[in-house]
Amino acid sequence: MIDDPVLNYFALGLLIFVVIVIFYAIIAIHDIPYLISKKRDHPHQDAIHAAGWVSLFTLHALWPFLWIWAMAYRPERGWGFGTGKDETRALRDELAELRYRLSVIEHGGPLDIPPSPPPAKDKPAPSPVRAVGER
Repeated sequence: MIDDPVLNYFALGLLIFVVIVIFYAIIAIHDIPYLISKKRDHPHQDAIHAAGWVSLFTLHALWPFLWIWAMAYRPERGWGFGTGKDETRALRDELAELRYRLSVIEHGGPLDIPPSPPPAKDKPAPSPVRAVGER
């Protein structure tokens, strides 16, 4: 055993410092899914944050699922299962065309709504619906 008390106190201080850093690191790591969800403007930010704290007390069992949950959402494409195309533009074009057609029907011509061309079709026209036994 070393009889120098300075080294004993240094070792004790170093041990306390390492324990505090590890404790803080575990808490900081558990906040990563919440930070990801906050950055992506996730609709379930609060639930992910609360589940991160629950995961701390359940020996990190939920943490990988929280990571996946936070990463699955993006504001520009939602939950990530779509095609990535902006469907609101097509709906906006269709709405403008319908408003134009309605003004023509009601007033015999457009009022202050400029004519808009029909929206571009990304998909081919659907085939006609047939009965079950019909070919």
